[in-house]
Amino acid sequence: MSPLDMQTSIKLPQDEADKFVAWVRAAAPYIHAFSGRTFVIAFGGELLANSQQAQSLAYDCNLLAALGIRLVLVHGARAQIDAEMARRGLASHFHNNVRITDAAALECVKAATGTVRIELEALLSQGLPNTPMAGAHMRVTGGNFITARPLGVIDGVDHQYTGTVRKIIAEEIRADLEQENVVLISTLAASPAGDLFNLSLEEVAGAVAVAVRAEKLIFLCDAPGLADAQGTLIHSLTASEAETRLRETPPPADSIARCLPHAIDAVRKGVPRAHLIDQNADGALLLEFFTRAGVGTMLSREPLFCLRQASAEDIGALSALIAPMAADGTLVRRNRDLLEQEIDRFTLIEHDGVLIGCAALYPFSDDNAAELACLAVTPEHRRAGLGEQLLARLEAQARERGFQHLFVLTTRTAHWFLERGFTPSSPERLPQQKRELYNYQRRSKVFVKTLAPVDAR
Repeated sequence: MSPLDMQTSIKLPQDEADKFVAWVRAAAPYIHAFSGRTFVIAFGGELLANSQQAQSLAYDCNLLAALGIRLVLVHGARAQIDAEMARRGLASHFHNNVRITDAAALECVKAATGTVRIELEALLSQGLPNTPMAGAHMRVTGGNFITARPLGVIDGVDHQYTGTVRKIIAEEIRADLEQENVVLISTLAASPAGDLFNLSLEEVAGAVAVAVRAEKLIFLCDAPGLADAQGTLIHSLTASEAETRLRETPPPADSIARCLPHAIDAVRKGVPRAHLIDQNADGALLLEFFTRAGVGTMLSREPLFCLRQASAEDIGALSALIAPMAADGTLVRRNRDLLEQEIDRFTLIEHDGVLIGCAALYPFSDDNAAELACLAVTPEHRRAGLGEQLLARLEAQARERGFQHLFVLTTRTAHWFLERGFTPSSPERLPQQKRELYNYQRRSKVFVKTLAPVDAR
């Protein structure tokens, strides 16, 4: 039976079909945004030691390329170098966690790097039926895109053939990407004199991302991402916040500690986003890029959450945001015409350019009061404290305009408002204009909060 025949004969259960359709629709904005953009993905050679992880990486890279994303893959070979040196009876030497590459070690680096590159090219060239790469043809290219120089003598230690990046030939990489090729870059590079040097995976990836003006720099690590002191994953932070975390104790996992300084540097030099993702989690690349919450740690130059006033351009996104909560009765229905009339009442909160929350403030000047209405946050962000941020912003706006009371009508979130200083009231105590519009069938509960004057805070 052909795949097309199977497609017509197999029917997904409705709940699975609904989830699939919802996911595709949620991913669509990211697919549009990333098409034609460049991602630099860096990973160590140890990933190839696990055949399942290696296959998953190849499949996901194939999907990203099929969606029009330009890929630069930077691979390391630490594990293979160590194994090759052990096979030859050589001891590895490090200084400040940097390998000292003498002439004998350089031969091991050359052998290990060549083997890893060949294995990667084979993985990325698969096209077997009944696999995610069926019918695919990923053209993988490479070249002498990096000019190296010796790292030199540090603390009296000569690092010999351990090197650092001198120059990235960015125009050659971009030319390959424009031909829809996947560019594969190793960490072995030559100097202008023709000497080979062993470079750091993390430094090469960061330098390449900056040079080609990549949209994203991605490090596949041996941990889910950067965690706080309690071990909770930090989903997003700025480069400055990450630098502070890097100095804190306990230190992050080894691979995170190696990657983080280069991620910080790349973001500060113009790469919009850097990501630290768990290489052990199947599909982590897809979950990080095509879901709102993501699964790893993302670095940016500026905070990802943004509070701002709404404008007419936001009406479509705002309507889509509140529609599910209006459908289940949490919010009052507002059609597009009403939103157009009232758009200047709304404050919005965005995450990385995507609308995820809103609230509106309606003044009742004759009663020296204001109504907080249409407070909504997408389900996946409700534990991030965004409702509190919206509430604080609108409270401040009400105070600045001299209102003494802020009231709210709600059917589902009474305790949330009680926990934030509101007290129960009744429809009879609403401003007259609002009281005349009160829907007794909806039976919303009324809560009010007394606002301290601005000069009393």
